[in-house]
Amino acid sequence: MRVSVIGCGSLGAVHAAAMASLGHDVVGIDVDEAKVAKLTAGEAPFFEPGLTETLQAGLASGRLRFSTDYADIADAVVHFIGVGTPQSRDGDGADLTYVDAAMASLRPHLRHGMLVAGKSTVPVGTAARLAGEIADTGARLAWNPEFLREGYAVKDTVDPDRLVYGVADATHDEDVALLDEVYASIIERSTPRIVTDYATAELVKVSANAFLATKISFINAMAEIAETTGADVTTLADAIGHDTRIGRKFLNAGVGFGGGCLPKDIRAFTARAEEIGNGESVAFLKQVDQINLRRRQRLVDIVTESFDGDATDRRIAVLGLAFKPDSDDIRDSPALEVAARLHELGADVVAYDPEAIPNASRTHPQLGYADSLASALTGAEAVVLVTEWRQFRNLDPEQTAELVARRSIFDGRNVLDPAEWRSADWTYRALGRA
Repeated sequence: MRVSVIGCGSLGAVHAAAMASLGHDVVGIDVDEAKVAKLTAGEAPFFEPGLTETLQAGLASGRLRFSTDYADIADAVVHFIGVGTPQSRDGDGADLTYVDAAMASLRPHLRHGMLVAGKSTVPVGTAARLAGEIADTGARLAWNPEFLREGYAVKDTVDPDRLVYGVADATHDEDVALLDEVYASIIERSTPRIVTDYATAELVKVSANAFLATKISFINAMAEIAETTGADVTTLADAIGHDTRIGRKFLNAGVGFGGGCLPKDIRAFTARAEEIGNGESVAFLKQVDQINLRRRQRLVDIVTESFDGDATDRRIAVLGLAFKPDSDDIRDSPALEVAARLHELGADVVAYDPEAIPNASRTHPQLGYADSLASALTGAEAVVLVTEWRQFRNLDPEQTAELVARRSIFDGRNVLDPAEWRSADWTYRALGRA
């Protein structure tokens, strides 16, 4: 099929490259000329494992191209909307500026038989509004939410755990047939496919993120209790995770979640629920958000406690800046916030991350950055692990001890073996553990 993808950020660029890998002829559209030039040269504008290879393969095949000109989408039958919906600057709601701008630019090129498929995460009710705005063009609208995990986005696009189609009503078989054609090779693998209405499709994504955020904040709330009582939250998580109704995934206590999805999505969900008169239904999400944010300060507190309450001029190695490993995304990153707060307290912060330093240095130039893990560790009086990159998880306590000035480590992700580090004469501290 001939398809277009409007928006070539972390969602759109991956979707465009993945669609080309499935055999479709794809044009990606973005208003950012520098981004389009980079993508055209086969360079991913952000770090995502597997994206560069998928991108270059698509370009080499001739099935993938990028442009800033909407006229280049004229032959496409399905148009995917993959622009961002950040948190509003003046509130918690979603900012739909980019969605509305994309639809406005797309509208003059729409005609009968075309399908616009929204992938952006939007407040419930958005799809119905947009469908009405393009009704006179003869094109139709479906909502086809994405469920991508950063670090696994390419895989999650070509091999998703489910497909969701939100259509105007049950009579729109043509819309379903077009999306089935797009995802034919995926459907052949018996991937679950749910066809539903607009509102349900919009709610699926935010509901999933709200549930995951709630699960993470639940175990972090238990970590707060564990710290007071002397319990071990990791053992607690293992024990309750054996219950198949609960499961062990997303029960890793630590410094909390961040990124461009979970924090802003639960806030936007709450704001939208309040707008439609259902604020009480999701009022608990405000507590979920507050618990999550508290853990960042708690990690800062236990680090400063190790210096008798004064971290001034203390050299602290902060390991990690991205909100999660295998990503360079620093949006709402707990790691970056911990580093910034320690700096504000007068600490000599030296941070290292395998991918996120360029992004972090643009937004937080006041921090010190190391060009290698060894450089960050050298002379450190405290080591604070806040993003669980594999190379940090695999640190050897004896070898690390040869670099630091003081054997003091703070495991913000509960990924290290306390016994191993303590046996090497390290002072080991973690969130939710005695």
